[in-house]
Amino acid sequence: MAENVQPIIVKKIKKVSGGHHGGSWKVAYADFVTAMMAFFLLLWLLNVSDPVTLRGISEYFQNPSMVQAAGGASTSIIDLGSNVETAKGEGENLRESDEWETEVPQYSQEFLEQERRQLEDLKEELEQVIEETPNLAQFKDQILLDVTEEGLRIQIVDKDRRPMFDLGAATLKPYARRILRALAPVLNEVPNSISLSGHTDARRFVGQRGYSNWELSAERANASRRELVAAGYPPEKITRVVGLASRVPFDEKDPNSPMNRRISIIVLNKKAEDSILRTAGAGMKLRRKEDIPAILPEALREAIRNGGNRTGLIQR
Repeated sequence: MAENVQPIIVKKIKKVSGGHHGGSWKVAYADFVTAMMAFFLLLWLLNVSDPVTLRGISEYFQNPSMVQAAGGASTSIIDLGSNVETAKGEGENLRESDEWETEVPQYSQEFLEQERRQLEDLKEELEQVIEETPNLAQFKDQILLDVTEEGLRIQIVDKDRRPMFDLGAATLKPYARRILRALAPVLNEVPNSISLSGHTDARRFVGQRGYSNWELSAERANASRRELVAAGYPPEKITRVVGLASRVPFDEKDPNSPMNRRISIIVLNKKAEDSILRTAGAGMKLRRKEDIPAILPEALREAIRNGGNRTGLIQR
């Protein structure tokens, strides 16, 4: 009987170098290319965007929680093609076609000197008005004028037996009202705004509970503001009204001197006005370039309208 021989089967395995390892590397590469494209698009966007757009981008990333959905097309500063609208800060609800001044200019020395000369001229005019007006001439020793870093300062001080206000009150004496009413039209001749501050001496206020020299000085400053407005001075040209109690004495050697009880009116130069507005949080408002005050020299106004410093008068 013949033997049942099983056939021998030999399997040959071919090894191929660099075989298939999956497609995960392609996904990673695609993500890398997409990220690089987004990065270069961001660089391009920052390079071509105007200051208003850049400010919108900055506010979005600083406070993204302010972003809220709204129906319809996007009305945001940057049109992202969706219905998501970034919150706009004050003064940013603007059309792109409008021209706005986004920075408070740093005035050149030439402009500051010219403005100081204008305030010196105003000081001379006020001195002449005081001399030639009978109702003012008798009080000229109580009306003190000087030019400071903030502008032209007019101080109306108390004098023994001749106070500006009723004792411990904010009621103006008749002659104090005449002084303010005479000053109002002269102050209105210049486009500068003014600052009003009330001051008291160091004597402690004796009166109703919780009422002090702080309240008294503030009310006296506000009473002076009302008198100027009643005399025709535009209320929109009043930038600040404050009460300083006895913190800024006129006579430092004698805190109780009657001259420390006074009203101070400062015809502000543009630098001081901008500083006050920035401190109050309003200085960085966007302003139309055509709204630049007329006190600026024509060359300076033209340079700001053109958006540059071609004349060298504006130093950014």
